[in-house]
Amino acid sequence: MELVLLERVESLGLMGDIVTVKPGYARNYLLPQKKALRATPENMAVFEARRAELEARNLERKGEAERVAEKLEGFSITLIRRAGDTGHLYGSVTVRDIAEAASETGVEIDRRQLRLAQPIKSLGLHSIAVQLHPEVQVPITANVARTLDEAEAQARGEDVLAMDDEDAYRFEGGLSEFFDDGAPERDGETPAEAGEAEAAGEDPGGES
Repeated sequence: MELVLLERVESLGLMGDIVTVKPGYARNYLLPQKKALRATPENMAVFEARRAELEARNLERKGEAERVAEKLEGFSITLIRRAGDTGHLYGSVTVRDIAEAASETGVEIDRRQLRLAQPIKSLGLHSIAVQLHPEVQVPITANVARTLDEAEAQARGEDVLAMDDEDAYRFEGGLSEFFDDGAPERDGETPAEAGEAEAAGEDPGGES
């Protein structure tokens, strides 16, 4: 189906472009959203007569979107979710969740403006684009964590899933005293000599 675009449509064209799209896409999205008209001679004449008006309206809407984008610059929301040790969520975060979390902070974002290829399924900082206007897009951050403390750590750039090497070393060293299966030493004996004495039936702690 041939249409004339009334505004810029991502991955399709600019205002005034004549494009060919599938009938379903036209009937279900472009036509009802008033983003395009059927490219008939009558509609083309209407478009040309209204072109200046449409361009002026587009500039006005673009200016409003740019002002909103400035307010959203650096905006971040926190979503607390259950997850395993590997960071995989027990469930997922969707555009609806993100819109609701933003609303709870006083920022209204239409979930249809959120560009998320697939639901979020892992802990971490996730950048999400907000399409405020066909020509204006701004990124926001979804901080997905198991606790508020973890969210604050992630915001500082820390990896909450990584164990600190020094702490791990101290932990391993601390366990050795509980699992020391070596034979007790006698004065002047090495651990190996003490073991040989015990195998011979001698008392490692006694006197000869």
